[in-house]
Amino acid sequence: MERPVIAIYPRQGTPTFVLPELETGKLSDLPYPSQVYAYGEDPQTWPQVVTQAFKAAALTEKSRIGIEPDHLRALELRLLEQAAPKATYEAAEGLVAQLRMQKDQEEILAMRKAVQIAQSALLDTLPLIKPGMSEKDLASELTVQLLRHGSQPVLPFSPIVACGPNSANPHAIPGERRLQRGDILILDWGAGYNAYFSDLTRTFAIHEVHPDFAQIARLVAEANAAARAAARPGIPAEAVDMAAREVITKAGYGSYFIHRTGHGLGMEAHEEPYIRAGNSLLLAPGMTFTIEPGIYLPGRGGVRIEDNILITADGSECLSDLQRDLIIL
Repeated sequence: MERPVIAIYPRQGTPTFVLPELETGKLSDLPYPSQVYAYGEDPQTWPQVVTQAFKAAALTEKSRIGIEPDHLRALELRLLEQAAPKATYEAAEGLVAQLRMQKDQEEILAMRKAVQIAQSALLDTLPLIKPGMSEKDLASELTVQLLRHGSQPVLPFSPIVACGPNSANPHAIPGERRLQRGDILILDWGAGYNAYFSDLTRTFAIHEVHPDFAQIARLVAEANAAARAAARPGIPAEAVDMAAREVITKAGYGSYFIHRTGHGLGMEAHEEPYIRAGNSLLLAPGMTFTIEPGIYLPGRGGVRIEDNILITADGSECLSDLQRDLIIL
């Protein structure tokens, strides 16, 4: 929002929050005690309230303060620096990632439910898909179904609906293009449950499929399966990427696989661990991430198949089980 919101977690003691008065009700269900410093409509009071919160959190001029650079805006950082100008501010995204990468059973249950909601929403959307429907209309219908099936209103991202040539853009934004016979259709969507997310992708063809894309779809499904088979504790994240990429590269489409094989998933749609070349991080039980190989032919279309993976004590489990073969609608 346009007003500052700050959460301070000291090494010891009670978490402290700075936020507008109108937002304090959102803290009523926190599962732990907290200190709340709220402010009204006058921006001139912001520095004073942040300074009070710093003192309550026992932060001093000599404190080392870790910040999340991906999330902390200059607005909040300037207020922190005013409250404690001589403190040391250090990027702490690595620490936060370590705390969040390995999920406990409660977190895993929430993610299972988010996957279940997403899959059910898609199954109820598929009968509505027909030629002449626009990408935007389909994205709207899928969003409605996600909410009807129990997703929290805050989705991991707005559903990606891309048909025909647009499906060659991995992060296409749904537009006015209407589904046509012979189109490839990519749906990339997810649900939220108890603040945890799912993220899935399936690819379809409208009424008929060109032989080139039928072959590509088989290759992507094979790459997806190879990556899922490779995922287990003790191997580097890049080994999962390599397993998927090898299938596609051997078939001659390596230059058309233009993104990493996957990304971590949890309270954010993208977080650690990242399943990419060069990432030597060893996978460990409780880690959750996507596997989503794809092949994209510019100007023609693309295919992507995405599943959600949990690393277990002796292997991995795929939380999603929707059909991965190309479905002709």
